[in-house]
Amino acid sequence: MYGYKGAFDGALGAGSWKAMQRYLATWPGQPSPYKGKIDGVVGPRTIVALQANLKKFHGYTGALDGVAGSGTKAAFRRKAYSNPAV
Repeated sequence: MYGYKGAFDGALGAGSWKAMQRYLATWPGQPSPYKGKIDGVVGPRTIVALQANLKKFHGYTGALDGVAGSGTKAAFRRKAYSNPAV
């Protein structure tokens, strides 16, 4: 999905993050779309867009600060495990 072409290996590499950036930029209902370069680099813009998504859909309660702290990581785990296996 979202242009991911790599192996389903459970690793979050650049290809995974490029797909996530595309998702965060274009998914209908995304509360704070990602507006950066689709480069697979997990920088503050990627994290802010991810945090906005996690806040709306997966119980993240922290600030949209671009820092992947423990609350962001816990909500990201909830998001990852809420989707069926491919």
